[in-house]
Amino acid sequence: MTQLVGELTPMRSSSTEKPKRRCRFPLYAQVLLGMVLGILLGYFLPNVATNPWIEAMGTLFVKLVKMIIAPIIFCTVVSGIAHVSDAAKVGRVALKAILYFEVISTLALLIGLLVAEVIQPGRGMKAAPDAAAVEKYQKQAEHHTTLDFVMGIVPKTVVSAFVDGEILQVLFFSVIFGFALIGAEKVDILHNLIDQVAHGMFAVVKIIMKFAPFGAFGAMAHTVGKYGIKTLGSLLGLVATNYLTSLFFVICVLGVVCLIARFNIFRFLYYLKHELLLVLATSSSESALPSLMQKLQAAGLSKPVVGLVVPLGYSFNLDGTNIYMTLTTLFISQVMGVDLTWGDKIKVLAVAMLTSKGAAGVSGAGFITLAATLSSIHPELVPGMAIVLGIDKFMSECRSLTNICGNAVAAVVIAAMEGELNREKFHNALHGKVVESDEEDPVPLSDESGSSTDHSE
Repeated sequence: MTQLVGELTPMRSSSTEKPKRRCRFPLYAQVLLGMVLGILLGYFLPNVATNPWIEAMGTLFVKLVKMIIAPIIFCTVVSGIAHVSDAAKVGRVALKAILYFEVISTLALLIGLLVAEVIQPGRGMKAAPDAAAVEKYQKQAEHHTTLDFVMGIVPKTVVSAFVDGEILQVLFFSVIFGFALIGAEKVDILHNLIDQVAHGMFAVVKIIMKFAPFGAFGAMAHTVGKYGIKTLGSLLGLVATNYLTSLFFVICVLGVVCLIARFNIFRFLYYLKHELLLVLATSSSESALPSLMQKLQAAGLSKPVVGLVVPLGYSFNLDGTNIYMTLTTLFISQVMGVDLTWGDKIKVLAVAMLTSKGAAGVSGAGFITLAATLSSIHPELVPGMAIVLGIDKFMSECRSLTNICGNAVAAVVIAAMEGELNREKFHNALHGKVVESDEEDPVPLSDESGSSTDHSE
């Protein structure tokens, strides 16, 4: 009898045992804690916070993420395109995405221009900027022309695109390679291999994300310790205007787009809370690119749409950068007493639309595009960049946050337009009814019929 009970007891306990949770302190909360501790360290012990080893914590984490971006984009795009039998569909998705990007980016530029014109954050503030302070940015801006951007899409070699980590170059080759595999014979083994590599790469992402709290701590500690709260000073008005304008754009413009696409912007942003906190801590939207692609696929977006739209958005849909450029351009002109005619302002829109293309989602890229824009409009305004140089780090975070919000919404909208959005899965994801993407590997593939073609098992 005792032996019988002993045999039955494990069976009863196994049937009633609740599944163990991997972590009771979710990753986004760990990132938030790292940010808070970093701010406190930077504020109270700035000498410690500016230690090169503290800064290295944030820098190394961003480098770890950038290390994995190129192979993830390659595997995702190639695998997604190769499993779509209709090549015209891929081109249609890319064309719709670019048209959508241009419309939304133009709205972002207009909003930044109108806000600067109405509020005039630089009115009454006089400054004598130091031209030498922005000399390096001006030199970089000289090589940021539209022609350079177009020529830079094609890599020197296939290997150089991956070595340099240029998103657009990797995407360019991936699209060509994916199209080459459509209908090609004797490539089943290659299809399976790319799918398996994709799963392996996302597993690497999970490991890298374990270090996100330390990266957030180091980045925030160094920023606050080096620049300090006092750095804002009289320029606090510009920083506040930039954040409020971007917030208005996300809630009102992107919010309306989300309503048309039949989902709630606030629930969607909450679903991406981990990615947003990561971007806020590192001032780089690239730091959240791998996990963003995972999250979107886990929410029911098809792999081809995510693989095309999101990487494209990092070069063509920089809403935060667009708001920053028009807003800051008018701010500098107001401070320096240079009156811009409406013809000049229209030229600002046209030039900024071109110079913003190819500005990767990395910290400081917006400052280089600003130099290119000012050089094209009024070269005498370029030294005025020194006025905002000290606070650019704080504004960079706002740019990156707005950029990633715009790209995430764009992916959902394009997926909905193409019928590549699983509405039930998406609804469940936004209402917290699915497992977070950092706890499972949500990289299923879908063909034209929507059937599962996952070769990982």
